[in-house]
Amino acid sequence: MTPSDLLESIRSRFSGPFIESSIKGGDAVVVVKKGGIRPLAVVLKNDAGFDFDLLMDLFGVDYLHWEEKADRFEVVYNLYSSRRNHRLFVKVPVPESDVTVDTVSDLWPAADWYEREVWDMFGVVFMGHPKLKRILMYDEFQGHPLRKDYAYNQRQPLIGPIN
Repeated sequence: MTPSDLLESIRSRFSGPFIESSIKGGDAVVVVKKGGIRPLAVVLKNDAGFDFDLLMDLFGVDYLHWEEKADRFEVVYNLYSSRRNHRLFVKVPVPESDVTVDTVSDLWPAADWYEREVWDMFGVVFMGHPKLKRILMYDEFQGHPLRKDYAYNQRQPLIGPIN
């Protein structure tokens, strides 16, 4: 299935959640409204026509100083079908006023750690995640260090010795 065929197939199944779709670098890319990620992910994972069995990556982006972006954050899902050999990038814009996205950790177990990392570094809360807690920073750390407005020289609470 070519990236164009993949996009056409996805657009024919769903109409509401899409903001845009394109082919970039030879890969299919869809931008989905925040509330549409969960229903789309269920179909992409379970429908034999798509069969996206691997979540290769999930990461966050902070567009704080990009005036052409309406929403400050974006969560990007890199999906791959090992049986059909096609890839899809799903992007979800996330406004600063409501930094939440539905979890997909029950669909792709790898999302458990990826979502925790995005929460830890950017502050995006994944609703329904079974154990959303810090994964890279210590529990007392204040803030989210990959946000563009995080003060790199900000003093952090001291922590005691690790036993």
